[in-house]
Amino acid sequence: MDEKLRKILENAHRAVFFGGAGVSVESGIPDFRSPDGLYSRQFDVPAEEILSRGYFDAHTEEFFRFYRGRMLYPAARPNAAHRALARLEAAGRLRSVVTQNIDGLHQAAGSRRVWELHGSVHRNHCMRCGRFYGLEAVAGCTGVPRCSCGGIIKPDVVLYGEALDSRVLSGAARDIADADVLVVGGTSLNVYPAAGLLRYFSGKELVVINKTPTPADRAASLVLTGPIGSILGGEPGREEAAAAAEGPQKQ
Repeated sequence: MDEKLRKILENAHRAVFFGGAGVSVESGIPDFRSPDGLYSRQFDVPAEEILSRGYFDAHTEEFFRFYRGRMLYPAARPNAAHRALARLEAAGRLRSVVTQNIDGLHQAAGSRRVWELHGSVHRNHCMRCGRFYGLEAVAGCTGVPRCSCGGIIKPDVVLYGEALDSRVLSGAARDIADADVLVVGGTSLNVYPAAGLLRYFSGKELVVINKTPTPADRAASLVLTGPIGSILGGEPGREEAAAAAEGPQKQ
């Protein structure tokens, strides 16, 4: 781990991590806006349109075909970044994780206080009766997943055209406003309203970790460029030993 970053985190008491798709790339989940990301690929219909509420309602079967093939990675496991953040929380340095990801890998790594701004693939509900279903109800079938009552099972992920959960949004804003250190990682900060949460931060240290420049770089006290797992995870030997001690992770 970068020495400046280590010192900042060692002195933190209420740090918050704000992350995006880049955090899970090292777990084998593609991001969205990089040259190799989901939005750079050619589909018959643009990915942004497929992942909208309007498309879900009008072309439900086509939505689920894309969703299963491009958004679900049930075999993915937490990487060095996820595990490092869980350890920081356990050590009392990190108050919470605010994530734009829907993969549940922060919780799989052991993080307990996680604000999932865009929902989770692990939560699904019947649109008719409200019954809860796990990931397998969607991933393990073909066509449109149906509840026993006949209703459509919809993933609890925020689609384009849908509002963010107000409870999650306000909780994330409160934690960021109260943070003494904010670490922003694996995100281009181009997605709103999520990226707008940074305006609530008034703490001492703003750290940005990303492969490419972000709008927050100029205000940051420390900018680190590269894969976030390598930067947050510490020395390779130490990280591998910690991962082995934790044993296999399950989602």
